[in-house]
Amino acid sequence: MISFLTSQLNPEGTGALNPANGFVDELRRCLPSPIRALDICSSPDAWEITDFYAGITRGYFEDAGFPIELYQVLDSRNEDQAAELIKSSNLIILDGGHVPTQNRFFQRIGLRELMADYGGVVVGISAGSMNAADMVYAQPEEAGEAIDPAYQRFLPGLGLTKVNLLPHYDRVKDDVLDGLRLFEDITCPDSRGRTFYAIPDGSYLFIEGGRTELRGEAYRIRDGRISQISRDGQTVFL
Repeated sequence: MISFLTSQLNPEGTGALNPANGFVDELRRCLPSPIRALDICSSPDAWEITDFYAGITRGYFEDAGFPIELYQVLDSRNEDQAAELIKSSNLIILDGGHVPTQNRFFQRIGLRELMADYGGVVVGISAGSMNAADMVYAQPEEAGEAIDPAYQRFLPGLGLTKVNLLPHYDRVKDDVLDGLRLFEDITCPDSRGRTFYAIPDGSYLFIEGGRTELRGEAYRIRDGRISQISRDGQTVFL
């Protein structure tokens, strides 16, 4: 299995795959031809939204010249066929969305176990990249989550990596949620005894053959402190 865990596939305001940090070139090297893709949703009952974004994502790959033989969606409409759909695919796309909602669906269908012997390519987008971790850090996102004592910030994930990614850092680093600063007041305290990696759009985690590389600009959050560890165009081995 080869994994690309991204913040976002396209630069904001564009309709094309982001070539930054060798992303498209690496996809060309790793993706089989033709592609048989399985787009796994973030919200299993939001069928129209899932189909809409799946169409956009398919367009990104087609416009970049990747031949697509099959492009299917996995959500509540066909979750009983999950095992067969995974076996028939050579590219799995883990959609972006609300991390806990997607995580519940992944657990419901036993996705971690279903992907244990998967030998294709995985592309994670935002929440999908976060849920790819062995133990997921579900950074509070929606109103009320940061102050809800029942909100679970740590969830079992797919186990594709030990790395916890926090996407869209360039866009959310100054956000305030429930009267608290997202990073300084919420995420930094949660990092006590743990390590998170915040990445802006255009950066990604690349995993192949037991090697894990963080490509592009990135920030390490550990024991309450944030420090930049790489710049655009650089690679950090984790």
